Amino acid sequence: MSALTLRLPDEKYQRLKEMAHQRGQSVNRLLDEVTTLLLAEFDAETRFMLRAKRGSGKKERGLELLKKAGTH
Repeated sequence: MSALTLRLPDEKYQRLKEMAHQRGQSVNRLLDEVTTLLLAEFDAETRFMLRAKRGSGKKERGLELLKKAGTH
């Protein structure tokens, strides 16, 4: 596990501290959860972009498949 020093404005830190307290967890755990969500979003976007790139120029084939599936 790695340690990270994060500089935040005092007001923002106090708000995070209050949020963590209300959730019954530490600021560290709260930030761990937030980064997990951000990374999951990034991974989903990356997968989407890769799939979109593979499908580039294949509009007609995609429409054929939709028609065959009866959804279009």
